[in-house]
Amino acid sequence: MNKGHISVQSENIFPIIKQFLYSDQDIFLRELVSNAVDAIQKLKTLSRKGEFKGSTEDLRIKIEIDPDKKTLTISDQGLGMTEEEVKKYLNQMALSSANDFLDKYKDEGTGIIGHFGLGFYSSFMVAKKVEVVTKSWQKDAKAVKWICEGEPEYMIEDATRDQVGTDVILHIEGEDEEYLEERTISDLLEKYCKFLPVPIQFGTKEVPVETATDESTDEAEDKAKEVETEEVPNIINNTHPLWKKNPTDLNDQDYLDFYDELYPYSDQPLFWIHLNIDFPFHLTGVLYFPKIHNQLEVQKNKIHLYSNQVYVTDEVKEIVPEFLTLLHGVIDSPDIPLNVSRSALQSDRNVKKITGYITKKVADKLKELYNTDREQYEAKWEDIGVFIKYGMISDEKFYDRVKDIVLLKSTEGEYHTIDAYLDKIKDSQTDKNDVRVVIYTFHKDAQDSYVTAAQDYGYDVLLLDQVLDNHFIQTVEQKWDKVRFVRVDSETVDQLVAKDEEKETALSEKEQEKIKGIFKDVLSLDDHRLEIRPLPVDAAPVQIVKPEFMRRMEDMQRMQSGQLPGQGLGMHQIVINGNHPLIAQKLNNMRSEEKKVDFTKYLYNLALLNQNMLNGKALTDFVKQSLDYANS
Repeated sequence: MNKGHISVQSENIFPIIKQFLYSDQDIFLRELVSNAVDAIQKLKTLSRKGEFKGSTEDLRIKIEIDPDKKTLTISDQGLGMTEEEVKKYLNQMALSSANDFLDKYKDEGTGIIGHFGLGFYSSFMVAKKVEVVTKSWQKDAKAVKWICEGEPEYMIEDATRDQVGTDVILHIEGEDEEYLEERTISDLLEKYCKFLPVPIQFGTKEVPVETATDESTDEAEDKAKEVETEEVPNIINNTHPLWKKNPTDLNDQDYLDFYDELYPYSDQPLFWIHLNIDFPFHLTGVLYFPKIHNQLEVQKNKIHLYSNQVYVTDEVKEIVPEFLTLLHGVIDSPDIPLNVSRSALQSDRNVKKITGYITKKVADKLKELYNTDREQYEAKWEDIGVFIKYGMISDEKFYDRVKDIVLLKSTEGEYHTIDAYLDKIKDSQTDKNDVRVVIYTFHKDAQDSYVTAAQDYGYDVLLLDQVLDNHFIQTVEQKWDKVRFVRVDSETVDQLVAKDEEKETALSEKEQEKIKGIFKDVLSLDDHRLEIRPLPVDAAPVQIVKPEFMRRMEDMQRMQSGQLPGQGLGMHQIVINGNHPLIAQKLNNMRSEEKKVDFTKYLYNLALLNQNMLNGKALTDFVKQSLDYANS
C-alpha cells in the first residue's frame, strides 16, 4: 500500500474563496466584525482570569470609511496578535485562533463566534489589498503590519499602534466601491451586526443637549432659540437584546418594544413565547404571533436565526416546520450546525431536537391561552386560527397537541371545539348513514339566502372563510369518524342532510319533461345539469347548486394557480322546484313561446342573484323585467 499527500496549489485558493466560499459577498463585513467581537471577548476572558491587567471598560469596534483613500477599516480593542500569531493564523488558512483559545480556556470561552478560521479571507471578496495592523496584549509586544494583495505572497513589517487591538484595512476599487458608501455599510451593519454583544461604532450622530430653562425667560424667546446638540459616537447595535434576558425581568411593554425594533411600523403582535433552554442543546429566542390577516406568503421569512448573536439567515425551514414560519422573531443557538460560510444549516440530530422543542413550546403556549383565557383566545382566533389549521394540516405531532383547542365559528358568532360542535348538531344534522353533516358558508352575507334557508330548516351553519379551510375540512373528515362537511350551496336545503324521506312534485312526468325542455332550450344546458325536485312550496323556484366534491376540486385548482378559493359559478347544476307556483302553475300553463323564454330567463337570473353572480347588463334587464311583472 502506498500513502501520499494531496497537493493544494496556493495560487488557486483566492479565486475559489472569492467565487465559492460565500454565497453572498456582503457577508465579508459580518465575518470581519465577528472576528473583532471575538478579539474583545477573548481579552475580557483573559482579564477575568487575571492574565490581562489593563482596563476592559468601554471596549468597542469602530467601522470607518475613507472615500479618498478608498479604504474600509474595521478596528477593535481586543487582544491583538504578535508577529508569530500573525504568521500562524493569517498565513495558514483554516487554522482557527478561536479553536485554539477554546481549547485553552474551555470553561471561559462562551460567546466565541469563529471556528473555521476562514472568515478573515472573505475580505478578499471585495478588497484588492488587505492590511492588518495589530498589537498584542502581551507585555512588550510590538505592533506589526501584514499586507496581502489577494495572492499567495504577503509582507510583514513593523508598524505603529498605540493601543492593544487590530485594524483590518480593506482597499476597495472598481465594481466593489459601493462598499465605500455610508448607506451600504449602514444597511449591512443593521442586517448582520444589529445584536452583537460588543458595541459597534459607525461614525457619530448629533443628539440634543439637555439644558436648564430660565423660568424668567420670555416664552417667545425660548421658542426662537435653536436646540443645542452635541456629537456622540453612533453605536449601531443593541448589545443586550431581549432574548438574552431573563423572562422574569421583562414586562409586556419590553416585548412590544423589541417587536417594534425588529419590525418597525408593523401591527402589534397577538402574544409571544420566550424560548430558553440549556439541555440537551443551548437555545434562546422570542417568537411572536403576528396578525396574519388571512394571508400566508407575505408573512414568511420573518424569523431571524442567530448564532451567538451573529445573524445567520431568515431561511429557517431546516429548523422550523413550515407552518411555524408564519411566526416572527428570533432564534439564537450556538449548537445549530452551520456550514463553513455560516450561510446554511447542515443536517444534524440537534436540528431535529430543536424543531421538536419549538413545536412543543408553541403548542403549549396556545393551550395555556385557551385554558386560562378562553375569551381572549376566541378574540384572537381570526389570526391564530389560520396558523393552527396550517399546523394541523402539515404536522402530525402538532395536530395531536392542538386538536382539542381548534375552534369552529358559527354564523351567529359562537365558538365551539370540534367535539363540542359535533355533539351539538348530532340530533339535527345526522344523515341516514349516521354521518354528522357540518354545513358551512364561506361568506355569511354573500350567501345570505342559502344560510337563511338552512337556518329556517333547523340547521346550524358554520363560517369557514379562512384561506386554508378547504384543506382543513378534509383533515377533519379524515381524522374524525363519520363526519362530512358540505357548503350551504352544495345542495338544496332538503338534501344537505340526506334523509330517508320521499316527496312528490306537483308536476306529472309529462309536465316535468316539458319544463326541463324549456330550460334546456333557453339556457342551452345538458340534461345531466338540470333536475326537477319536489322542494317546499316556499323554497326558491330555481336554485343553483354546486356539488361539494366539484367545488373542492375547483378551489384546489384556484389555490394551485395562486388564486384564493371563491364563489365562482364554474360547473354547477340547476334545480327546479316542481312545487313552486311560478313553475307548477305559471310557467307550466304559458302558451306564448316568447313569454316562456323571457320568464325562464327571469327565473334563472333570480337564481343567479341569490348566488351573487348577476351583474352588468343582466342585472339591469332583470330589474326592468321584475318591474314589468309587478305592473302586469
